[in-house]
Amino acid sequence: MLEKLHEMGIRSEYAYMAGFGSIGFSFVSWLLSRMNPRHDRAQSDRWGIFVGHWAPTFFTIGIALKLEEKGR
Repeated sequence: MLEKLHEMGIRSEYAYMAGFGSIGFSFVSWLLSRMNPRHDRAQSDRWGIFVGHWAPTFFTIGIALKLEEKGR
């Protein structure tokens, strides 16, 4: 899978940017959900946590892609 991602032009830097972007998106989605009067606090927390779980995945993919890049 990593080799295929590398062949498609996806580099480790893109995965790292996606990881940092998801951290920011987690905060923004939590904040916007919190401002919505139809959502309660628990809903806001769930939204932020859901999106926040993306970051470790993107960082892990970035590390694996970096190892793939060094192997070439």
